[in-house]
Amino acid sequence: MLQKREKVLLLRTFQGRTLRIVREHYLRPSVPCNSPLCPQPATCRNDGKLLSSDVTHYMIPDWKVVQDYLEILEFPELKGIIFMQTACQTVQHQRGRRQYNKLRNLLKDTRHDCILFANEFQQYCYLPRERGESMEKWQTRSIYNAAVWYYHHCQDRMPILMVTEDEEAIQQYGSETEGVFVISFKNYLDNFWPDLKAAHELCDSILQSRRERENESQESHGKEYAEHLPLEVLEAGIKSGRYIQDFRVVVRIDSWESTSVYPNGHFVRVLGRIGDLEGEIATILVENSISVVPFSEAQMCEMPVNTPENPWKVSPEEERERKDLRKTHLVFSIDPKGCEDVDDTLSVRTLNNGNLELGVHIADVTHFVAPNSYIDIEARTRATTYYLADRRYDMLPSILSADLCSLLGGVDRYAVSVIWELDKTSYEIKKVWYGRTIIRSAYKLFYEAAQELLDGNFNIVDDIPEFRDLDEKSRQAKLEELVWAIGKLTDIARHVRAKRNRCGALELEGVEVRVQLDEKKNIHDLIPKQPLEVHETVAECMILANHWVAKKIWESFPHQALLRQHPPPHQEFFSELQECAKAKGFFIDTRSNKTLADSLDNANDPNDPIVNRLLRSMATQAMSNALYFSTGSCAEEEFHHYGLALDKYTHFTSPIRRYSDIIVHRLLMAAISKDKKMEIKDSLFSNKDLEELCRHINNRNRAAQHSQKQSTELFQCMYFKDKDPENEERCISDGVIYSIRTNGVLVFIPRFGIKSAAYLKNKDGLVISCGPDGHSEWKPGSLQRFQNKITSTTMGGESVTFHLFDHVTVRISVQASRCHSDRIRLEIISNKPYLTPDAELFHQSSLVLKSDLVKEVTRSVEEAQLAQEVKVNVLQEDYQKYCQTKGRSLYALLEEIRDLALLDVSNSYGITGSSIIMWTV
Repeated sequence: MLQKREKVLLLRTFQGRTLRIVREHYLRPSVPCNSPLCPQPATCRNDGKLLSSDVTHYMIPDWKVVQDYLEILEFPELKGIIFMQTACQTVQHQRGRRQYNKLRNLLKDTRHDCILFANEFQQYCYLPRERGESMEKWQTRSIYNAAVWYYHHCQDRMPILMVTEDEEAIQQYGSETEGVFVISFKNYLDNFWPDLKAAHELCDSILQSRRERENESQESHGKEYAEHLPLEVLEAGIKSGRYIQDFRVVVRIDSWESTSVYPNGHFVRVLGRIGDLEGEIATILVENSISVVPFSEAQMCEMPVNTPENPWKVSPEEERERKDLRKTHLVFSIDPKGCEDVDDTLSVRTLNNGNLELGVHIADVTHFVAPNSYIDIEARTRATTYYLADRRYDMLPSILSADLCSLLGGVDRYAVSVIWELDKTSYEIKKVWYGRTIIRSAYKLFYEAAQELLDGNFNIVDDIPEFRDLDEKSRQAKLEELVWAIGKLTDIARHVRAKRNRCGALELEGVEVRVQLDEKKNIHDLIPKQPLEVHETVAECMILANHWVAKKIWESFPHQALLRQHPPPHQEFFSELQECAKAKGFFIDTRSNKTLADSLDNANDPNDPIVNRLLRSMATQAMSNALYFSTGSCAEEEFHHYGLALDKYTHFTSPIRRYSDIIVHRLLMAAISKDKKMEIKDSLFSNKDLEELCRHINNRNRAAQHSQKQSTELFQCMYFKDKDPENEERCISDGVIYSIRTNGVLVFIPRFGIKSAAYLKNKDGLVISCGPDGHSEWKPGSLQRFQNKITSTTMGGESVTFHLFDHVTVRISVQASRCHSDRIRLEIISNKPYLTPDAELFHQSSLVLKSDLVKEVTRSVEEAQLAQEVKVNVLQEDYQKYCQTKGRSLYALLEEIRDLALLDVSNSYGITGSSIIMWTV
């Protein structure tokens, strides 16, 4: 039986008037308590996350503790936490949406032992606010009353500790109810978590910050805002060791007074020294909210075992359930050199009826990752494997990603396969089969080796381990079999690609950078992927599998299938592309993906292949991002994938590194069970839950792309930072102008894959001038910008014009920043193309240059680390003594804003200076 109450809210309008709002408030005799000690779980309807059963007490933070100590409450070591509805609503109203969402995510995260209790809707917990009672006192009283009810509801079997910063509440309620204790948060940590050092340090920092704010508030009474330390005091403090200079630190903003230009906050933790590789990488991870904590013991306990003493093997039950392809199919993989997480393998053979059979076999990750298991929850939270320039952070433990779920050569593995029967001449699809299989990959090929075999260069056979121990006859027979398979796969892929091209599939420009590791897992090379036909062969097979799986799961679950859509871009985003193409005499028709693809194919300058690359890059930048979605959330006509020219598409082929693919695998297995009229073993996400999961995965994918971009830019900056731009030959390079701005141009450097701004007018107001030999200097003058060019005219009447797609000579340097990441700075030193004196160097591929870049940066970092080893422990005690520094002038800030006019802001989701392909299918 519901009880009706009235809740009065007093809200202040923008005009300053007080608005009284009366809302109906309904109380229930029972709400979910989510405790395993609940005497009536059916009545409470405890169908959500439950508190752990192995805790010694429950902890209930009051509203002030939730506000001030949320970072500590996020520690996974703290268990049995009950967040009252009253405290959560206070955070929402007083701290804003960002902090409230952080709290909501903590409550939803099944890795954390905490729950929400709706005390304001529970009939016996709700307390109306008394006349004259302050909001803060009512909130504390409500939380305490709910804590007492919760203790009795659990039949007095679990002690409850309410933690608060209100000394008066501690005195009033501390010993009022047996079994319910009220103590300060500091005392709680001291008594129950004495060994949790990080929590104690953070708590001390928060308390110190609060005391400093209170002192500053008293000292600055009557002033506009509290004064910060002057520069000379800071410099003296740095000399004495009291203050630490220029470290990357995490700071939480607690408040920002309307009368101050400075926010108030407290120090959370140190990330590392500015300029240090590990510190900068840690900064990138924090900025993108990427957690890289090791997998927990509970998660690892769910993992299968595969050791020399206890090797993993196929179970008899799985042999009966799965289609066994080990003796009937030539299965092999084609991946980058050194790849450990082999998601996919391929097969092709001739059937007895003369038709062809094409197979795509994907690692069966869902066999090892059960829904809602500890490792499944962790993988869902991470959502993807994060690839940085020199390392990766896996979504799944290595026992799966690099071993049992990696389709390595010569070992038995579980797979989920899509197998098509194709017409022997037209390659049209006759039928398709989906199911679980057992495979044994015959070859683990790398792309370059597969391409050599496709081109008929069989000398590469010596680099393929599977051929080394064969006699000549067997070797020749197996080689012919493999070469036929690669050739036939390529023919099929050409046909599939041509069919998509006829529908308007786009080929967009991008350089994908991958990291090559040595045997000790140290970085060896940073290698741009060289375009090979086998890349397209493998990609087309994967796209085909993704497309057919998308159709299958949508047909079976039309309102709760996870697909991937790529909406058409807004036409206005193509304006810069069209103007740039027009400057070269090309017309880009953007009415559809088909007309755009045809226009880009025709926009080729025979004298400068860079032009087409840049135009395709601009087309990439105009694209919207492809996104995951639930099919129940939008109409079928919105499912279309613009870039691939497919009506339905999903991600099925990389479950080792993408959680979306794990969901799709489960949907596919459920669809197969549905076809067989069998019981669906795994419960599927509802449309609402799936849509929320898609938003999370999309968010994590953006973080992965951004962190990858930032890490490569970091390596580029660290490489050039130690170079003398005036004398170092590699700091001088050829660049191509691809965009005109008000006070400069944007330049692409093919040699390093860098895009950045080059100013034509400096901060002193001087403009660039180029003499007869092309070399530049700064002189007084002015700039005049046109649609496809910009002209610099000096006071003496000399002028130079820079056009779109002009080749210029640039000097590369690094613009350092104490507050932000360093960035590449370009300076035009000649309006003529750069011709290196060393012809051999000129023809080197960027592969070698990127390799040198990473090797040199890594070597420099190692030397710096050796030099710093003796100083590691010196600064530990000073980490808690951070102070706000004196801010920069408003002029400097406005100068930075002015500089933004030169930045290629449209690059957020397109090709950037990192040379990473950011547009993904």
